[in-house]
Amino acid sequence: MRTPLGLDQGVYLLIKIAFFRFIEPTCCRCAGHFQGWGMLNQELGEAANSNRQETASPDNSSQSFETMLLCGNALLRAGLTHLLSGTCFAVIEAKAGFVDYASAPGLYIVDGTSSQQMLDFVQQAKRLHPTARIVALANSFDLEAIQLAVSAGVDSFCLATAAREVLINILELTMLGERILPGSVIQSLLRQAPALSSASQLSSEQNAQDPRVGKLSRRETVILQSLMGGDANKVIARKLEITEATIKVHVKSILRKIGAANRTQAAMWANENLRNGDQPLRKN
Repeated sequence: MRTPLGLDQGVYLLIKIAFFRFIEPTCCRCAGHFQGWGMLNQELGEAANSNRQETASPDNSSQSFETMLLCGNALLRAGLTHLLSGTCFAVIEAKAGFVDYASAPGLYIVDGTSSQQMLDFVQQAKRLHPTARIVALANSFDLEAIQLAVSAGVDSFCLATAAREVLINILELTMLGERILPGSVIQSLLRQAPALSSASQLSSEQNAQDPRVGKLSRRETVILQSLMGGDANKVIARKLEITEATIKVHVKSILRKIGAANRTQAAMWANENLRNGDQPLRKN
């Protein structure tokens, strides 16, 4: 805003403050002094109101996103509802996996503590609102869980240990179309890269005489090799840096694909159908 003298309003007000504070008291001691201060206070108030309106105008145009919480943990739902209060993410539902058909949220925050529960929540959300964004929240994520979640429709991932500002930023970026992974997850993926490369090489060199060999994924091939070595699920999970529950899911898939009834039969089948170079090394 420009003043009648052509000065910037801020400079103009500073000059007037200096005049009434230092110059006018020495020139006159009359009612005009108080009148001048009253005029100045009024002008300062008008300028402050103008600044507040200018500052607030972008916020008034900001968009509010209806957000639905799909969590199996009541404490987590309550905590998220509190953290999102006062933000542009308005919680419209906070039930344990029940979606209100009358609501049309633009964002879902899904409890990723249990991989199967998370997938059920995501499938339910996508079936009702295919265009909604989805952010998964958990204490940790492994590569297998992330792959399954992304395939189901999850857009971003946030660690439950993250600060409130981090959570809000992830939600905002997700609504802008970005896909976010926690830094610790990226570091874990980089550490797993050599193992995945080895698994790819082993898979490409496997004996394909039995057509069932080709049905196994790279990860299943690595797990089957560990079964041949007699490793327990907990040991395999520690080697591959994934959860024991994920290993159990893979073992069930392996048994189904090769037609084995148990782990022993699976190991025997692998010993007959995988080449010697694909078998795990045993310690003497």
